[in-house]
Amino acid sequence: MFLFEKPEMVDPSEALPGRAEAINPNPAPHAVLGTDILAEPEAGQDVIYLASGCFWGAEELYWQAGALATAVGYMGGFTPNPTYSEVCTGRTGHAETVRVLYAPETLPLAELLQLFFESHDPTSLHRQGNDVGTQYRSAIFTTTQEQADTTRQMLKGYQAVLDEAGKGTIVTEIRPALEAGPFYLAEEDHQGYLHKVPNGYRCHARSGLPCPLPGSGPLANS
Repeated sequence: MFLFEKPEMVDPSEALPGRAEAINPNPAPHAVLGTDILAEPEAGQDVIYLASGCFWGAEELYWQAGALATAVGYMGGFTPNPTYSEVCTGRTGHAETVRVLYAPETLPLAELLQLFFESHDPTSLHRQGNDVGTQYRSAIFTTTQEQADTTRQMLKGYQAVLDEAGKGTIVTEIRPALEAGPFYLAEEDHQGYLHKVPNGYRCHARSGLPCPLPGSGPLANS
């Protein structure tokens, strides 16, 4: 039996220095949607930042679900403008994150969060399947109070489902995006990766249990 040291968040004083220049200053339009991957939300639109392990497969799920634009990058850490290689060392503090632009009228927030929770194992600390490291942690960085409130409500409801099944405790980090710090866009080859490489890697770590929408599940009548 092999024993592995559990990954721990790097101390800010020991984080890699990074750089002042963006590593992807002129991103191409979305490979699938044709939209500006960093488009700002218009009326009736919102942005949320979702981290659930390797960002390749996560981004694909969100554009397939009806997001208006998606982009992959690094967030929640200390190193400015990190590279993918630097993030993979665990010494930047960042999580692999998907920026999702969506319209609640066509892709309701609760359904987006349901997809988030069901598409990875939110009880797994600093890893998803064989992907191990703080960069693979589960996190939601919110930009509105509604996002924060709905996220906590759904986390509570999903935890009740997991408790009934004897599963672990959800460790998803929930923070305002302003508190988490900038979203640093990843290199161009990571954007829309699974459209460019259809047989590329997808992490399949899951809890295997459905996440109830608000008003349903074990807590619906409590």
